[in-house]
Amino acid sequence: MKATLQLGPRGTITLPKRLCEKVGLKSERVVVLEYTDQGILVRPASVFPIENYSDERLDEFGAGNNAAIGGVSPARKR
Repeated sequence: MKATLQLGPRGTITLPKRLCEKVGLKSERVVVLEYTDQGILVRPASVFPIENYSDERLDEFGAGNNAAIGGVSPARKR
């Protein structure tokens, strides 16, 4: 499938709906653009949320872990 597109004033393009449907791209999806020897490759991106934890939140995790393993004795060295 081929499509001819026109760059917008800010260098933007709009992918045709049927092309997006064919490759499974949905509205508001993040994509990766990569320059290759054959041209520009557009592919779906994998995006994962990242949370930065405060020291207080890390202390909460530690307390929860300690409570969870409270009844377990540590392994003994031989």
